[in-house]
Amino acid sequence: MSKLVDRYGRVAKKLRLSVTDRCNFRCNFCMPKEPVWIPRDEVLSFEELARVVKILASMGVSRVRLTGGEPLVRRGVEKLVKAIASIPGIEEITMTTNGFHLKSFANALAEAGLRGVTVSLHSLKPERFEEIVGVRGVFDKVVEGIAAARDVGLRVKINAVVVKGCNDDELFDFAELSRRTGITVKFIEFMPFDGERLWNIERVVRASEILEILSTRYQLYPKPREHGSTTRYYGFKDSQVGEIGLVSSISEPFCSDCDRVRVKADGKLVPCMFSRDEYDLKPLLRSGAPDEEISEFIKWAFSRKFRGVETLLKTGELPQHIRPMHTLGG
Repeated sequence: MSKLVDRYGRVAKKLRLSVTDRCNFRCNFCMPKEPVWIPRDEVLSFEELARVVKILASMGVSRVRLTGGEPLVRRGVEKLVKAIASIPGIEEITMTTNGFHLKSFANALAEAGLRGVTVSLHSLKPERFEEIVGVRGVFDKVVEGIAAARDVGLRVKINAVVVKGCNDDELFDFAELSRRTGITVKFIEFMPFDGERLWNIERVVRASEILEILSTRYQLYPKPREHGSTTRYYGFKDSQVGEIGLVSSISEPFCSDCDRVRVKADGKLVPCMFSRDEYDLKPLLRSGAPDEEISEFIKWAFSRKFRGVETLLKTGELPQHIRPMHTLGG
């Protein structure tokens, strides 16, 4: 089959696949206090999810990241990992997780074919972290999950969403964690996907600000940027251990070579996370449509991909809220 190309010539190579919208945390920049879950019979089965991946792989998608909600609250997700790993053309499967259940699942996930995990850890201070995620007594479980993932050979990264006045005083602490352990720490600009709709531009700590602050203590050097990457990575000149990543979704978007497509847990294809456009695959999947028909629908939907958040910023049309992040998975 032909490659998956949008009207601006961008080619999809990576899939963000949400396996559930449910989560055991209540991070205020992700989920509303009283979320409305997708009915269980509307969530795609593992067989349906694997079929979507197989069709996308036939069009050149080679890297899959499983997301949620929290993917590890869906029972048997390691079976999905194994199924996806067997699909021709899939080169890598990773997962974004809050880490709470990671200690229990790390070995099974690695054996199934998972290659890496990115753990959301927005503070290194236990009380602050638990206030952010809205659940008490979970910090140590997340730390144990990170250790377990490393023990079984999974590549581990940490995501930290930086919010002004919340955790922006911990940048050096995260940098030292990276230097001490070798774990990549990614700082992410606060985006308008918060469940409580509290986002505003004044609360965004720009990637350039983060780099400037870190540079007062460390000599950092930029690493080559992979085509389509959401992250610019920096190493420490005085150490071969550790790495900092900056995700500048708001201040310096990377729309021009975006190579991602997203599928929500209920089967809706989302070409661009900053657009509200969604295209429902479920009716085709559940009506017996052949792969060729589904493929044509996907190509049509992806061809309509929005230019990106750059356009919204230039026109001053960036909304205060797009959708709760837990429904999309990032």
